[in-house]
Amino acid sequence: MPVLLVGANPGLTVTREGDRVAFASVWRVDWSSHGPGRALVLWYGGRTRVVTQTPKLGRWLADAFTRHFPEVDGLGWPEPELTEAPVALDLDLAVGVRASGGGVTVEVAQPGQWRVGTVESFPGNGLRLSNVYASCGTGGITVDGQAVDGEPAGFLADAEVWSG
Repeated sequence: MPVLLVGANPGLTVTREGDRVAFASVWRVDWSSHGPGRALVLWYGGRTRVVTQTPKLGRWLADAFTRHFPEVDGLGWPEPELTEAPVALDLDLAVGVRASGGGVTVEVAQPGQWRVGTVESFPGNGLRLSNVYASCGTGGITVDGQAVDGEPAGFLADAEVWSG
């Protein structure tokens, strides 16, 4: 079973009155079949955006992985708009993550209990996923200086391995 990606992938969903209004997926790719790098994938306001310095990697992360996450299941997933910009990333498994780039900032904090997760066939792409995972108590998304209003539900995922 070939390894496709090794890294981290924290994320955050914002809901308002029970409806999902935003989802951000933060990627730290230590190694992949598409090279290493960092990316932010954001679904918000009916748009999908990818912020990265490595466009080939960013598009792959959005299309092969993020669009299949349960957090965006049933939402429209338009062709991602690419913003070629560096992504600053500070990930501390005891505290949380802060990532920013291209006018998008994602913060996830207060991790709870850590667990090992394994999915033998991820819905939508059929890939195998393993990671260490913790849900988090607080977080937020800011887009172009405006905080996305709503209730955050975030997670940290590290030691993440996707394989075919």
